[in-house]
Amino acid sequence: MKILVLGGTRFFGIQLVWALLEKGHRVTIATRGLTRDPFGPAVERVIVDRTDPSAMKAAFSHRSFHTVCDDLAYCSNDVKTALDSLHCSRYVMVSSAAVYSLRPGVCEQSFDPLAHPLRWGCRADFDYAEGKRQAERALFGEYPLQQAAAVRFPFVLGPGDYTRRLYFYVEHAVRRLPLYVDAPEAQLSFIHQADAGRFLAWLAAESPLTGPVNACCPGTASVADLLGYVRSRTGGSPLLCSGGAPAPYNGTPAHSLDTRRAQGAGFSFLPLQSWLPGLLDRCILEAQRGLQP
Repeated sequence: MKILVLGGTRFFGIQLVWALLEKGHRVTIATRGLTRDPFGPAVERVIVDRTDPSAMKAAFSHRSFHTVCDDLAYCSNDVKTALDSLHCSRYVMVSSAAVYSLRPGVCEQSFDPLAHPLRWGCRADFDYAEGKRQAERALFGEYPLQQAAAVRFPFVLGPGDYTRRLYFYVEHAVRRLPLYVDAPEAQLSFIHQADAGRFLAWLAAESPLTGPVNACCPGTASVADLLGYVRSRTGGSPLLCSGGAPAPYNGTPAHSLDTRRAQGAGFSFLPLQSWLPGLLDRCILEAQRGLQP
């Protein structure tokens, strides 16, 4: 299959491209050309600003793809720019669990994008969660004939995580730094970057699933669980206080995602406990190296 990835040079986008290449697909990546990628001659590259409608049409008006994987749709205008410029049989958009009013066991029907008022706008016009809601609303409401799926990810973790949110907790524990956590016992959902990329590749080339679809690993963990693990391995613990550095997951209520739709279609996610301890150990080693003179 000919597959276009908008993005694909950072974090789980890299895993997405590798997964597609391993299956023998012809992959083109479209980026602004600012980030080097590891794919060598295995992919075709198009340099374009995906937020510029004229540039997108110039780059893609005479080309077609079986699937477009859009890692970079953050608002309604992003979806419009992509689908007004591209010719594809299938469109897979990275959305987010942030579209929900989060709670345990939240299923896809908990947020209906078609019931959400549409506002055309660019990324600066919305916060992250509302931007993703508007992207989904534009996709499913304004392009109803387009075969499409929107993947709702929770927090994505992995060694390529440029947000450094997990490392933030580990570093504060190892170095015993002041930290403010608003709900340390709240159980949260996660997915590993490799699973996120593998799931996107599966949706792009193997699964006929359409509409919104949840994707997360079985199991949950709280900030208290994360800090407890670090303490068990190092003896270190942050100074939890209201004046400490605000923790990255603050403001996120306890939640889990119902993934029966994806699993019923044949996808198996890695259990959280099969990879989280190893990732925490990796963060611990990095934080300990930072303490060395």
